[in-house]
Amino acid sequence: MLGVFQTTQKLRTSLRLLSRAGLPPVDLQVQLLLRGRCPQSATFSRELHLGPGGSASSPAAAPQRLPFSRVTVEDLTFFRKTLPGRAITDPDLVQSSNEDWLKSVRGSSEVLLRPQTTQEVSQILSYCQSRNLAVNPQGGNTGLVGGSVPVYDEIILSTSLMNNILSFDKISGILTCQAGCVLENLSLYLEERDYIMPLDLGAKGSCQIGGNVATNAGGLRLLRYGSLRGTVLGLEVVLADGQVLDCLSTLRKDNTGYDLKQLFIGSEGTLGVITAVSILCPRKPKSVNVVFLGCETFDQLLKSFQLCKGMLGEILSAFEFLDSECMRLLNTHLKLANPISDCPFYIVIETSGSDSDHDSQKLHNFLEEAMTSLLVTDGTVATEESKIKTLWSMRERVTEALTHDGFTYKYDISLPVERIYQLVTDMRQHLGERARSVVGYGHVGDGNLHLNITSSAKDPALLASIEPFIYEWTAKFQGSISAEHGLGLKKRNYIYYSKSRPTVAVMGKMKTLLDPKGLGVQWRVFPPCQRSRCAGEPGRWRSTPPSPSPPTSPPQLAAGSRTASHFHGIE
Repeated sequence: MLGVFQTTQKLRTSLRLLSRAGLPPVDLQVQLLLRGRCPQSATFSRELHLGPGGSASSPAAAPQRLPFSRVTVEDLTFFRKTLPGRAITDPDLVQSSNEDWLKSVRGSSEVLLRPQTTQEVSQILSYCQSRNLAVNPQGGNTGLVGGSVPVYDEIILSTSLMNNILSFDKISGILTCQAGCVLENLSLYLEERDYIMPLDLGAKGSCQIGGNVATNAGGLRLLRYGSLRGTVLGLEVVLADGQVLDCLSTLRKDNTGYDLKQLFIGSEGTLGVITAVSILCPRKPKSVNVVFLGCETFDQLLKSFQLCKGMLGEILSAFEFLDSECMRLLNTHLKLANPISDCPFYIVIETSGSDSDHDSQKLHNFLEEAMTSLLVTDGTVATEESKIKTLWSMRERVTEALTHDGFTYKYDISLPVERIYQLVTDMRQHLGERARSVVGYGHVGDGNLHLNITSSAKDPALLASIEPFIYEWTAKFQGSISAEHGLGLKKRNYIYYSKSRPTVAVMGKMKTLLDPKGLGVQWRVFPPCQRSRCAGEPGRWRSTPPSPSPPTSPPQLAAGSRTASHFHGIE
């Protein structure tokens, strides 16, 4: 197979083993929400970034606290009786759950509840409904858009102790588990049984399957196994009033009425708390190959992807890309050597199958065609686990390299594949010398671009040049402003760039039906006009608490953090 590359002068005859670190540190993303008014249509208007009076709000402006009740001594007595030893009020213990994992945004909750069963979750939510207490569900706290921590003093409901595997069918490959199971633990459990999870994320050592489902997490295996909307077979969900919705089916076919589980996949916890998941898991591949290739143009990269899909077919499991600016950052900040010669674009291709000879032959044929067609100019192949990890590190550690390049503005965009890199090029032209670096990388197979912009320090003028330009550009080409990270708190005011007004209105009706008091996840997904500000308008979600409470302080910056207005994580 390597002989294919020997026809070029640029072939590297050996691959220097690079050091591989653990999970890279995360950095910051996405503008803190502006308290803007709703647009009159789904046009790409700067009005989305303006306040009710037409003036721009501060990027750090926090949403107003809704008049929910506050926790009393009687409430704590109930929680302690329901959860003996698991109703936490020690500020030092609650603190870590009040902060996002980047330690950049902090809520002020005083109560952390750690149920172990669905029944306990039901009792808690039923009680909170009767007392008008707001609740913030929390899984692994690895969310990237401000959806995993309280904004004010909401009660934190952690699923971390709901970590039992309930069943595994070794014939069908269907796993049923509680929502608090850590993704990596599930992967290790399955690998011992010759199976794998259908998703793989950079935060797999901390993220929980319930949170993965609630955010419809993507990751590196989506090209091969599809999204969680296809692999999740059933869910158990507790609604805001404590009612348990048992949709925990293990059937691949069930056409009896509405598929209600789909409402909760990607709902970011706004419709209910996921407590258990059944998921279809693929067999563990016996043969894995990784190829690192170089291309002169993005058009050649896209043609390589087209050729790759046609010739590799069922064994193609990943097709990732990074540009030369990413490689420069890897070289400069992490001292990672380029395994091939310098190129404008790089591709990481992974194949996985059950027959190494069969897979090697298909990969050999693809590489031969790609080289003779001049689609790629250089490359190297890895079949050993250590070298496979080395090649993957060139893609996976870009985020880490960016943290060393200055203040980072990060965006997670979904676009038609042919438009992916045009956004990077247009952004460079738009910003000119105002940005230190503008880089692009991501999941070509999924049409998902991670656009990153760095500057020497936080720069409000630069941010104003990036937003709303990036969202208007994305909407112009029918893209999505959030490909895999969700809206959360940070992007809720930008929803109209990707969803029409009638669509958001229907979403609001669903929220009203399942959580009429709005006591579940607060200040997420919906823009302000879908809440009490539009009370009385048909089709608008409104919260109906009984009486106002004194305001509390907005979320604070953690000491030493770079900003409250931008954060992001491993992509």
